[in-house]
Amino acid sequence: MMKYQKILAVIDPEDEEQKSLMRAIEIAQITQAQITAFLPIYDLSYEMTTMLSTDERENMRFAVIEDKSAWLAELVAPIEKQHGIKIDLNVEWHNRAWESIICRVMKHNYDLIVKGTQLNDTLKAVIFTPTDWHIMRKSPVPVLLVKDHDWPISGKVLGAVSVGVEDDDHVALNDCVTRSAKGFADLLSSEVHLVNAYPGTPVNIAIEIPEFDPQVYSDSVKDHHHNAMLRHAQKHEIPQNCSHIEEGLPEDVIPALAEKIDAELVVLGTVGRQGISGVLIGNTAEHVIDKLNCDVLAIKPDGYVSPVVCS
Repeated sequence: MMKYQKILAVIDPEDEEQKSLMRAIEIAQITQAQITAFLPIYDLSYEMTTMLSTDERENMRFAVIEDKSAWLAELVAPIEKQHGIKIDLNVEWHNRAWESIICRVMKHNYDLIVKGTQLNDTLKAVIFTPTDWHIMRKSPVPVLLVKDHDWPISGKVLGAVSVGVEDDDHVALNDCVTRSAKGFADLLSSEVHLVNAYPGTPVNIAIEIPEFDPQVYSDSVKDHHHNAMLRHAQKHEIPQNCSHIEEGLPEDVIPALAEKIDAELVVLGTVGRQGISGVLIGNTAEHVIDKLNCDVLAIKPDGYVSPVVCS
């Protein structure tokens, strides 16, 4: 069972369904977690009031906060009644929503951030906002980005791992990704799948070194990753038929397999841009996430320290 006991559900005033809050409730009903509905707000017109006195500007700010707090309470009340659950409310004034979310998590020891994403009907893809990217890069706790769909029972959860390298950081993050995937699969009564992408034969070597045998090389790399995945899957009791090894770039392999098996959730490891090694680093992780058309759980390696400094 997952350890998440304090969930921060980020409220989107433009989302009529409030999918982040509904997803948080789904989790809380299983884990008995405490939920906070969190609404970061900022009115750009506030920047144009410098000619007013300090008291007048403060009164304006408090008036906006009170108005949004009343709106949030009205929104949440029927949801609480319907689901028989108590939801804490918090409205915070901050000109950078992502920073207010992360600081709230760090100050109040939340275990999970749940935030809705936007689905572009024309492109048939999930659109991630700049706020989403900032949170994924800098949050010290897992971030669950959800789209507007149900989590069906007996669905599939896909964990993206990198088993080709056996250094301690990779092993630890692989373990964390797999445990998280299994935790959500337990929640959803779903099947866990693992995927590992490995590189193809370097074309330049095959050209420059006549005696180089690309087939032997390719077979050797494939066997190495296959054996490493087998050991990792056995360690976490994942069936072999649910462990996938595919040649190619992670940003191509992972979304393709997620679509093929119709995964409801992809779990992957991410790190910030501070040089900590991990399974998917920097732009690679972002390219993978940007191509996924399902919920995404982005987790950090153990010991990750957020670069955000909260006042």
